[in-house]
Amino acid sequence: MSIDLDRYFARVGYDGPRDNSVATLRRLHELHPQAIAFENLDPLLKRPVKLDPASLQAKLVGGGRGGYCFEHNSLFAAVLRQLGFGVEEATARVRWSVPEGMTTPRVHCLLFVEAEGEDYLADVGFGGNVLTAPLKLASREEQATPHEPFRLVEDEDGHLVQEAKLGGEWKPLYAFDFAHTHPVDYEMGNWFTSAHPESIFVNGLMGARAEAGKRYALRDNQLAVHTLGRGTEKTTLKSAGELRDALTDLFKLRLDALEGLDPALAALAARPGA
Repeated sequence: MSIDLDRYFARVGYDGPRDNSVATLRRLHELHPQAIAFENLDPLLKRPVKLDPASLQAKLVGGGRGGYCFEHNSLFAAVLRQLGFGVEEATARVRWSVPEGMTTPRVHCLLFVEAEGEDYLADVGFGGNVLTAPLKLASREEQATPHEPFRLVEDEDGHLVQEAKLGGEWKPLYAFDFAHTHPVDYEMGNWFTSAHPESIFVNGLMGARAEAGKRYALRDNQLAVHTLGRGTEKTTLKSAGELRDALTDLFKLRLDALEGLDPALAALAARPGA
């Protein structure tokens, strides 16, 4: 099954050319994270996460929901291929908020996209620090995006590390290489992320969405609204109703047909504040 491009473009608000140009890649990469939120409600509620095109379209496009990296980037890859882009899947080890020296599993995913003879890193699924523009893979210089500057640097082991400039400092987000990735690698990473009993996606709530000049991030009952150039405002959400309102109003999610959501939100609201 192919993704219904008409419905996807309506979902993200795209009305431009249907070609494989750099301009099209950049515009879709900017719009996708603004329209389709990062969220983990299915793992939190012990619901399966499926990566086939029909499931991705039903949930992220038609269902008004979001997802995490495997869902976002699988959907984005399918859309880009239908437009004629060359796309390869890849995996990465997260370094954001990870103690120095700690090795994490390959449970983040990203895309390598060829457009007009140049290779780009595309990633519409990295939560609160998601890219809002593709990065040139060959460049090691600072690269502007509609939000923060990003760059790719080599580490001592020869991996490429994606870094974001946050508060004037470069912070590592994840490390990757060019090892060939098979569909089964995504299936394994997706299972670990969505079902392993110690996965952070199973044991707490996460949400993120970018918009022009802002980023919204939710971790359990802690809401952060980051305005570019003006700092971050943090709020503790104290009831299931406040959490539901944030998910619908700020993260633009449809929450119907999610059995058990309100009890789960009430338990999260009762957690101690940061």
